[in-house]
Amino acid sequence: MFADRAKIYVRSGKGGDGHVSFRREKYVPNGGPDGGDGGNGGSVIFTVDEGLNTLTDFRHIRKYCAENGEEGGKKNCHGKNGKDIIIKVPAGTVIKEAESGKVITDMSGGNTRYVLLTGGRGGNGNQHYATSTMQAPKYAQPGQPARELELLLELKVIADVGLVGFPNVGKSTFLSRVTNARPKIANYHFTTLNPNLGVVDMDGDGFVIADIPGLIEGASEGVGLGHEFLRHIERTKMLIHIVDAASTEGRDPIEDIYAIQKELENYQEDIARRPQVIAANKIDCIYGDEDPVRKIREEFEPRGIPVFAISAVSGEGVKELLYAVKNRLSEIRENPVVFEQEYDPETALYQEEGPHTVTYDKENDEYVVEGPRIEKMLGYTNLESEKGFAFFQRFLRENGILDELKELGIKEGDTVRLYGLSFDYYEE
Repeated sequence: MFADRAKIYVRSGKGGDGHVSFRREKYVPNGGPDGGDGGNGGSVIFTVDEGLNTLTDFRHIRKYCAENGEEGGKKNCHGKNGKDIIIKVPAGTVIKEAESGKVITDMSGGNTRYVLLTGGRGGNGNQHYATSTMQAPKYAQPGQPARELELLLELKVIADVGLVGFPNVGKSTFLSRVTNARPKIANYHFTTLNPNLGVVDMDGDGFVIADIPGLIEGASEGVGLGHEFLRHIERTKMLIHIVDAASTEGRDPIEDIYAIQKELENYQEDIARRPQVIAANKIDCIYGDEDPVRKIREEFEPRGIPVFAISAVSGEGVKELLYAVKNRLSEIRENPVVFEQEYDPETALYQEEGPHTVTYDKENDEYVVEGPRIEKMLGYTNLESEKGFAFFQRFLRENGILDELKELGIKEGDTVRLYGLSFDYYEE
């Protein structure tokens, strides 16, 4: 079965911890701090590999983890950075956050490399926290934690033109005649399980065409493999609707066209409104005085849908159809569909740490700031050092906490409390 969906787990690398150490040299009994910084964790990076056309590999390997950064060492030695993990996917892969189903990125067009999760930053060694008043800091910053996500990968075939129609109407035969694609062809339903891509070469200028597997009624509700197939039509600029004009299986071609059109509308109205032409196939099998192609023309050409009589087996009428499609494509100025980002992992994971609150405690005459991010920040910030306190002030300012304190009416000299730590407020 064609693998066009996969669920995987990814995790970036944790940042290495900063190191606490002091110089120990001969004749230097009380050397200063020389703890090195931790290395950065590896990132999770997706890249497009033009040699891939399925997501089959992700059926076997579902967990992808970047390397952690190494801890800093003595003598100001920097910890080794963790290696990034590069995940290769076929062009047209849409990466979604698994729980919400929201799009993170679409690996299409110019988007061939995407950093999904950056590795945790390495922590500072104790050398960074030495000041004139604290010359031997016994504190180093921990590395930032790893980040993880469950992802849903969906491959949506990229083609200019999509072939639609009921099973066994001749789509695979048509594709094999007009392109270099070699789909398997047999006389039974659902022969085509894989969307086959081929390039139609017309005097050095051509277009990409995709044989979307045969649809059945109810496909838009997921009957059979409906959703698996319909998602491949989403990127196409126009459609060729192939119908069995000879009714070799006893079905009415006009009813077939309406049935498929209804499935497209139920799945996504935008797709049903795209330009399309009807290829009345199997004219080599039409016998007798009746002209079914004329009936199809009378029904659909007044609706602005051109109808071409063709035989995919003999090639009759195929050239006229292809030139009409090429001309119509040249009039369509729209770029292929690229799905917009709906979920930013960096922002979302940061926000998941929880909001902060800024309140005034009348009883103790204190302004209280609380929240998971505040508590976490205090856990790795040395407020006794100048650099640490400067980082703390910048954190309060960049997260809008200082503005919220001002809105509550704080004045210079008032007390601010954060998880048991109290300090006097002064304007910068």
